[in-house]
Amino acid sequence: MIRLNSHPSGRHFLQIPGPTNVPDRVLRAMDYPTIDHRGPEFQQLGKKVLADIRKVFQTAQPVVIYPASGTGAWEAALVNTLSPGDNVLMFETGHFASLWKRMADKLGLVSEFLGGDWRHGVDAAAIGARLAEDRNHTIKAVCVVHNETSTGVTSDIAAVRRAIDAANHPALLLVDTISSLGSVDYRHDEWGVDVTVSGSQKGLMLPPGISFNAVSAKAIAASAKSKLPKAFWGWDEIIEANKNGFWPYTPATNLLYGLSEACDMLFEEGLPNVFARHKRHAEATRAAVHGWGLEILCQNPAEYSPALTAVVMPEGHSADAFRKIVLENFNMSLGQGLSKVSGKIFRIGHLGDFNDLTLMGTLAGVEMGLALAKVPHQTGGVLAAMESLRAAAAQPALRAA
Repeated sequence: MIRLNSHPSGRHFLQIPGPTNVPDRVLRAMDYPTIDHRGPEFQQLGKKVLADIRKVFQTAQPVVIYPASGTGAWEAALVNTLSPGDNVLMFETGHFASLWKRMADKLGLVSEFLGGDWRHGVDAAAIGARLAEDRNHTIKAVCVVHNETSTGVTSDIAAVRRAIDAANHPALLLVDTISSLGSVDYRHDEWGVDVTVSGSQKGLMLPPGISFNAVSAKAIAASAKSKLPKAFWGWDEIIEANKNGFWPYTPATNLLYGLSEACDMLFEEGLPNVFARHKRHAEATRAAVHGWGLEILCQNPAEYSPALTAVVMPEGHSADAFRKIVLENFNMSLGQGLSKVSGKIFRIGHLGDFNDLTLMGTLAGVEMGLALAKVPHQTGGVLAAMESLRAAAAQPALRAA
């Protein structure tokens, strides 16, 4: 058994759905000496990362980069576009949608939460119907989570935009992509999103510490009228300074080195190939779960997340006790269940710097852990995943589909 205060051999398997493993290339880039953040060398770096990150968001619009966690970017999205007492429509997809709603309430907004069961994504039709009822356009923004990290459910953002347009409603569309950007196909411009929120520590393969707002022209226009207090979070000064590759305050210089390298890695692989790889690993993981005879939390196959899989524990068995056994015996961390599903599920992260053999090691650890924890299951999940990956490898054209 591995003692937590000892130094186990081999590397730790960090298979939570973020923070993810940071690749050596990114770590080495972050080792560069810190430079003058007002000098010409930094200016080059600033211009590069600002151009690169727009490609990842698939936008031609500005992307604001903060030295903050994704929670900070949530707040920035709200305070830059809204005023005290504004109504916002939100959808309950899980723990993180609920936290964003709680933040809106704390900021003095009036949030309306369309209820969900934590097993399905955003109901675009319900959003459209509610907006159609809002004939006076009192609802100023719709806030949804693209990939709900707590449940492994991905929502159709293009469908939400179509619902808003069909209702002929002027509400802004704000989307959280903290666990999907760089892992799941996401199109800020094409899908008509006004503010996209994201963070560094998941698909972008960086440590926590920087976050993002991709902003539309409509969102920037709204920010000029917004009356919620903002100083550090204000877009205007940052966007103005960014035009010359700088920030109006000290940026997270070494994390920006890492972001530059991470973007290079994504572009070298090709974003379509990155998205295909995540889908392939998700399909193999689900094959393993089905092979074990266990249940996936997400109930709609069309909404299965390419970034993570949440697995329901059999009745009477603790997911946290199982996770503890896996950590102590195999030096692998799995994601815990949060709030409503605490102790009831565990989450397998398969995103970021990840390949077929890393996945197989992860799933082998899960299967061995199920046996040690005496969780009722069938053997053969790992073999099912191997067959899924073998079949994908036999069709290389599908690997980049």
